[in-house]
Amino acid sequence: MALKNTTLQVDPIACQAHGLCAELLAGFVTLDEWGYPIMPSRPVPQPLLAAARAAVRACPTLALHLVTR
Repeated sequence: MALKNTTLQVDPIACQAHGLCAELLAGFVTLDEWGYPIMPSRPVPQPLLAAARAAVRACPTLALHLVTR
């Protein structure tokens, strides 16, 4: 279950393919063949929200965002 409709989004221009988001959210975020994250279109499940917030804070290029609608 997700909190409202909270999704994880990446700014493709700012992202430099460090892969930290996929490491912190293994099984939810995957990487393409160049190392860039592939974000699921579904909301972040409630049990992963804390990890998603940590991934947003840890992103070295500030390319990761949580969006609640």
